[in-house]
Amino acid sequence: MTRKLRVGVIGGGIGGVALTAALAQQGFDVRIFERAPAFGEVGAGVQMTPNAVKVLDALGVGEAMRRVTFLPQAIVGRNWDTAKEIFRIPLAHECSRLYNAPFFHIHRADLHQLLTEKLPAGAAQLATACVDVRQSGDTAVARFEDGSEFEADLIVGADGVRSVVRSKLFGADAPKFTGHMCFRAVVPVDGVVDFVSPDSSFWLGPKSHVVTYYVRQGKAVNIVAVNETAGWVEESWNAPSSREELLAAFEGWHPDLIRLFERVDSVFKWGLFDRDPMQAWSAGRLTLLGDAAHPMLPFLSQGAAMAIEDGYVLARSLAAHGSDVASALRDYEAERLPRTSRVQLESRERGRTYHLPTLFAQRKRDLVYQFKSWLNPQASGIQADWVYAYNATDFQPRVATVA
Repeated sequence: MTRKLRVGVIGGGIGGVALTAALAQQGFDVRIFERAPAFGEVGAGVQMTPNAVKVLDALGVGEAMRRVTFLPQAIVGRNWDTAKEIFRIPLAHECSRLYNAPFFHIHRADLHQLLTEKLPAGAAQLATACVDVRQSGDTAVARFEDGSEFEADLIVGADGVRSVVRSKLFGADAPKFTGHMCFRAVVPVDGVVDFVSPDSSFWLGPKSHVVTYYVRQGKAVNIVAVNETAGWVEESWNAPSSREELLAAFEGWHPDLIRLFERVDSVFKWGLFDRDPMQAWSAGRLTLLGDAAHPMLPFLSQGAAMAIEDGYVLARSLAAHGSDVASALRDYEAERLPRTSRVQLESRERGRTYHLPTLFAQRKRDLVYQFKSWLNPQASGIQADWVYAYNATDFQPRVATVA
């Protein structure tokens, strides 16, 4: 009887639990290790674009997800000052037709919980911080802060932009501060309100932009407000902020936004960091996934989606190749590296085009958006139709056949 492949997953964020669920679905012996004492995600929303929804449906969480999400009508670009519509990308009645899956807004904690419910009993080990990885022959080993170790056929680093696994594989290199800092908040509301449209609204301003959208079936509004800044001096990855700091950063913006910001209770601020695309993610029986492999700016709303896609493709590749881990990782990288690299680079570019500093440059950009909208609404604005059309569940590993 062939022994099940044993896989260790380091990191219990959305990417790590999605991978673990996908591996369990394929019948692997999988364990996931998370440094926090309990599973949980920061109180913020996430946009689940059609490419990610296809995978979530395949993992069996689609029906439950639909009960806690919000279906946006469109992605709408607005002027920061006047609220004039710059572009409109229809979603609610178009995504299923164009991409074979809808577009949803969901609270990160809700998505995370749905995925953890797909983990096998006993698969998760919490309060377990990985401090080192090594490999010898056909075995990879993760060592933890308490001195314990876990041996596996493969160890996957899904431990974020400050990945321990990445640093052990490829050397320590600090992620680069991008010059952007981000306020995040969730504001409870009693259903759709007149000062927040039922869309994914992109408010574009000089050296700043704000994204607002509903989560939890319209019972809350998620805020992502990005400013350019010379440096990030906070020691923590994220830090508590305040309503007053948020309002001061966006003083003079449209009254609808100010009205929303005035309702903020708890708000955090992040420095946004990324890295250049890598040439490889794997060495022997160690590999990377999600932000550990391809940290990216959030301007295409694809950080979580790319990690979810990664997990599904890696599980499918391992299932197809059996004990041949090297071939499975080869196919995993061949499928994922070109796509995630493009998303990384185009996310950076959106940061530039959203934040044009002069009125002339903004008006020129807006005219281009409007012309593209006239030709094809899906190709205007954030220009992500190529992202949404991808289907990770169609991935077919290159398994050699015996003559």
